[in-house]
Amino acid sequence: MPQDIENKTLGLIAGMGYLPMAVAQEARHQGYRVFAVGLEPVVDEAALRGYVDDLTLVNVAKLGTLIKTLKGAGLTEAVMAGKVPKSLLYKNKTMPDMRAVTFLLKLKDNNDDSILNALVEEFASEGITMRNITDFTSGMITPVGLLTKKGLSKDEQKDIDFGFPLAKEIGRLDIGQTIVIKGRAVMAVEAIEGTDMAIRRGGELAGSGAVVIKTSKPNQDKRFDYPAIGLDTIAAMKEVKARVLGLEAGNTLIVQKDAVIKEAQAAGISIIGVKY
Repeated sequence: MPQDIENKTLGLIAGMGYLPMAVAQEARHQGYRVFAVGLEPVVDEAALRGYVDDLTLVNVAKLGTLIKTLKGAGLTEAVMAGKVPKSLLYKNKTMPDMRAVTFLLKLKDNNDDSILNALVEEFASEGITMRNITDFTSGMITPVGLLTKKGLSKDEQKDIDFGFPLAKEIGRLDIGQTIVIKGRAVMAVEAIEGTDMAIRRGGELAGSGAVVIKTSKPNQDKRFDYPAIGLDTIAAMKEVKARVLGLEAGNTLIVQKDAVIKEAQAAGISIIGVKY
């Protein structure tokens, strides 16, 4: 981490959810000015404005505009926070600019790691270094052990033990970071749809009592796609009456942790951090 941050500005590339706000709040607490670029159509513009010093909106497909905006603000460091659904690539709702078209044509495939690693290199070529999101999320990191009052049954613990190696394997293959388990059987594997939709799909197949597991990828890059859950995750679990949320301790984030734990306890959902 830089030693002298007086008068230093951090770029924040903001996707969906509350995580960009939490990162901005921590960065300002550390003494940074925060210049945010909110990615349309997914960013919560109204909420984000209250947490940053400057905010510019850029369409998610306009890579050239995004880089021009960051460079125009004189930024040399930035951090990515918040989900940008890859499904936008396939819905034809965004028109990429020429730099984005050139960027996409150079990719070997459209896996998350391929896209994001290439994106980091693209920023670096313009003199912009991407910071680890963990530099601004220390209070959100999942600890080891039970976070809620209600513990796990023997069968639920067996599902946790069964599911964690499988979740790490789908991460290694760059498929997703979440699986849904019941009775030592896989109900759903997260792919392009994202965590919450995978929970709904798996929970509907499982009936009540599903176990949701979220882990980091092996050799997880801390600059992007860092695994995180929040209130939307608990809401999805409530919809399908899922019972347990197992998170990899030390390598996953709980956004709005106190509120998440309170909501989970009220819904009878157990949250446990597992060292793996």
